[in-house]
Amino acid sequence: MSSGIHQIVEDWVGTLPRGLSSHIGRVETLASEFAQAHKLEAERVRLCAQAHDLCRWMRGEELLTKAHEFGIPVHQVEEHNPILLHGQVAAEMLRHKGLDDQVVYDGVYHHSTAYPGLHPIAKAVFLADKLEPNKSGRYAYSSEALKARAMKNLDEALLEFLSREIAAYLAHGQMVHPSALEARNELLAQGLTFTL
Repeated sequence: MSSGIHQIVEDWVGTLPRGLSSHIGRVETLASEFAQAHKLEAERVRLCAQAHDLCRWMRGEELLTKAHEFGIPVHQVEEHNPILLHGQVAAEMLRHKGLDDQVVYDGVYHHSTAYPGLHPIAKAVFLADKLEPNKSGRYAYSSEALKARAMKNLDEALLEFLSREIAAYLAHGQMVHPSALEARNELLAQGLTFTL
C-alpha cells in the first residue's frame, strides 16, 4: 500500500466538519486499542479508521447518485436510508485514488452494517465506530461492557452488538439490512452464542 493514500486520507479528513473529524479521531483511538489487544497491523487499522466516514457528510441524494455512478448495488434498505451508503461510496472513491488494500477497502465499505467474512481489522473499526465514547448514550446497553468484551474477543463483541441492534430495529418496526443479519448468522454458524 502506497504512503500516498495515507496522505490523501489525512488531507481529506482535514477538510471535514469538526464534529465528524473529531469522531474519526475517537474511532481511530479506540480501533488502535483493539488492534493492540488483538495484534492487528496498526497502520492498516489506522487507515481504515481514518477513512471510514470520509463521505458521512454527503446528503442522501448525493450518496445515491455516487453509488449509481460507481455501480454499487443499492439495496431497498439503502434506498430508504441512503446514509448507509457513505462507506461504500468512500471505499470506491479511495479505490479510484489508489487504495489497493482489499482489507481496508472492505472495512470502509462495510463499516455501517457489517458483513460476513470481515477481516479482524474491519471488525475492529466497525466496533470502534459504534462504541467510541460520544456514542455511549445512543444504546440502551452498556457500551463500556461491550468495549471490554471487544478487547478480549472481537467476534463475541460483534455478535452481541449485532444481536442488540437488530433486536432494537425490530422492536421499533425498522428495516434491518441483510448484511447485518448475514454477519450475525455467520457468527452463530461458527458456534458463538448470545441471547438477550
